[in-house]
Amino acid sequence: MQLQQLRYFLAVAETRHFTRAAEAAHVAQPSLSQQIRSLERELGAQLFHRTRGNIALTDAGDALLPLARRILADTESARLAVQETVQLRRGRVRLGAPPSLCTSLVPDVLRVFRGRYPGVSLAVREGGSRDLVGWLAAGELDLALIITRPSGEQSSALAVTELLHEELVLVEAERQARRKVRVAELKGRPLVMFREGYDVREAALAACRAAGFEPEFAVEGGEMDAVLGFVRAGIGPAVVPGMVAARSGLAVTAFAGPGLGRTIAVAHGHEVPLTRAAEALHTTLLAHLRDAARAGELPPGTRLLLP
Repeated sequence: MQLQQLRYFLAVAETRHFTRAAEAAHVAQPSLSQQIRSLERELGAQLFHRTRGNIALTDAGDALLPLARRILADTESARLAVQETVQLRRGRVRLGAPPSLCTSLVPDVLRVFRGRYPGVSLAVREGGSRDLVGWLAAGELDLALIITRPSGEQSSALAVTELLHEELVLVEAERQARRKVRVAELKGRPLVMFREGYDVREAALAACRAAGFEPEFAVEGGEMDAVLGFVRAGIGPAVVPGMVAARSGLAVTAFAGPGLGRTIAVAHGHEVPLTRAAEALHTTLLAHLRDAARAGELPPGTRLLLP
């Protein structure tokens, strides 16, 4: 049974005339009649009583009529739904990102994307880079912002585009009389520290250990908002990403060279092509970063890596 046959059947049922039905369907009358006969052979039943000057539905035709209308209506709905998705009037994107980027870069990008594609729904999932890579591999995310490993090694199952190099900085409740701080100066100063799983925590601990000491904690285990709140309360300083520090309202001090930093990338799976909506978000992200770099709107110490 073909959709075209159902369209011809519906035209005849509505006009009660083969010639007028053929004209309405923009097909030659013999071709229409042949397709109706083919449909009847396939169904094993006559659909029309054919008498001179009178075309009427048989019982089988009466049974088929509402079903044919519903099938053709569902087909049109499917066509429109796909067309709207392709034209980005509908769709969905699942984006993953570390908590630090969900409070800095992600809101700006999603604001631009929603302005362009208001019909596309967005789902954001926070996690550490290791978890994000696993969710990408499992097909649970379309795109993810991740922190690349210092070795530069990434899973071969991912397509990775490096976006930014971001400095990590020290934030405090009150500004100190210095321009930059060395990592060694954190020895003996209890820090406010993120919970395990944060990429920033791992980078800060590695830098302190490379400087020959194990850091002390005034409080640990917080999420991004909690860590900034503890610093504002004067509990202690914290090492945070530069883009977060720029919005925090806290006193910010850069680290003396070589300093601390991290590389931010966007990743997606190699095996499954990006949906149109996910591809549009990927394009929006890259364009937003290029525009911000040209306008000088990236925070101090943040460098664009895109060509």
